[in-house]
Amino acid sequence: MNPIRQARGAAARLSGRRAEVWAAVWLMLKGYRILGFRLKTPQAEIDLLAHRGGVLAVVEVKSRTTMLAAMEAVSADQRARLRRAGATLAARRPALHNAAVRLDLIALAPGRLPRHSPDAWRGA
Repeated sequence: MNPIRQARGAAARLSGRRAEVWAAVWLMLKGYRILGFRLKTPQAEIDLLAHRGGVLAVVEVKSRTTMLAAMEAVSADQRARLRRAGATLAARRPALHNAAVRLDLIALAPGRLPRHSPDAWRGA
């Protein structure tokens, strides 16, 4: 593999991990309990799984320049897979059986605070 391509890939992975940590801290400040990072399921990989009240939030973290760009970076197929993955995880954990599964977005941009969009793709 091309060394330049390897370096870009490593930088992108590191940037993604940093974004996920920032997003987790932001959610904890809002009262969410983080249940997992980068959870791999047969349906999808969940960036963050968070719980608050009766809501289980499947959180997709995107680092982009605008909220619109972040929302557009998640395809309809990916959203469907993430919803199924969240429902599967909730069904496997007795404490979460009655939780409402919601798909959230946290968008990060350089020099800005994270922006949390609960139920980001409602109806989509």
